[in-house]
Amino acid sequence: MAKAIERMALVTCCGAAGAAWATLFGLLRQQGRLLARIEALESARPAFALEDGPAPAPRLEVGAPIGPFALPDLTAATVALEDLESRRILLVHWDPGCGFCDQIAAPLAALEDDLARHGTELVLVSHRSAEENRRCADKAGLSCRILLQEQTRMDAFKTMGTPVAYLVDERRRVTAPEAVGAEAVLELARAAARGRTFLRSERPLSESRIVRDGLKPGTPAPEFTLPELDGGSVALSDFRGRRVLLVFTDPACGPCDELASELAAMCGERPADASPAIVMVSRGDVDANRRKVARYGLTLPVLLQPGWQLSREYGIFATPVGFLISEDGRIATHVARGPGEVLALARTPQIPGVPAQRGTLPIVFSEGSRQR
Repeated sequence: MAKAIERMALVTCCGAAGAAWATLFGLLRQQGRLLARIEALESARPAFALEDGPAPAPRLEVGAPIGPFALPDLTAATVALEDLESRRILLVHWDPGCGFCDQIAAPLAALEDDLARHGTELVLVSHRSAEENRRCADKAGLSCRILLQEQTRMDAFKTMGTPVAYLVDERRRVTAPEAVGAEAVLELARAAARGRTFLRSERPLSESRIVRDGLKPGTPAPEFTLPELDGGSVALSDFRGRRVLLVFTDPACGPCDELASELAAMCGERPADASPAIVMVSRGDVDANRRKVARYGLTLPVLLQPGWQLSREYGIFATPVGFLISEDGRIATHVARGPGEVLALARTPQIPGVPAQRGTLPIVFSEGSRQR
């Protein structure tokens, strides 16, 4: 009897195992069919992708022709590339609804005269309606030519976002690396406004290895000694043993004006030995900076920064931004971006027992147009 039961159990186990293997085999065969179908679809997909839409436009290298175009301006008159008579053209891919475009609209407007003096015409190749573009231009003070892409896209900017810019020479070839983003477009415009020429070997900002998002906390703050506008000089070492807020600004920057107004009010309320000491680093025309000081009532020493030298050493080319430097000369916090964050650092209280050295608020200016 026991042997019969054992045989029945063995038969049952074998049957169950056989059924399991059969089920597994069926699943594997079904999976194999699915994989074959997926491979067939994958092999066919490129053809459909090509039909669905164009591939992204390649970046134009230095020396490449910008390509012909004919687009309507704000008066509906058609403007072609050959109608632009300036020696150089700064073509900016634009959108009045783009926050980054809005951020650099006023600074670009402030550069138009300098661009013209160096034979460069600013042309915005824009989206949206003529009325929306007029409102944007009026708000920022832009008087440049604006071309609309309502029906036709300019080949050089197809599939690209905004803002993006190309500087084009008299042969209508790209003469500088493509500028992508607000910071890069504004830097290219400033270089063109100074009459700068570019080397064919230069790389776009996107490929640069230069630090552009600010020095990190704990990094030793780069030392500087800069001349005051009206004589004398100021060094970072003058503030050793005291915290310093280093602020980078620009007279053609709207948010910088907001910051200047707030700092002027703050300085009127702060004691002379308040901490942190504040050093403002500005760029642009000396006379424009003097007008800004007078406009906001800033009775402050003015220092001169040669070009982008200090901005480059601190690893950022945006304005307004601020770095809080500790008593031992190191970067204390991440870079503050915008008036709100900079003011928050300026309002940090003085540490008890730390001696004060200078109570003034020096403003550091770019050498820019000192020779004008």
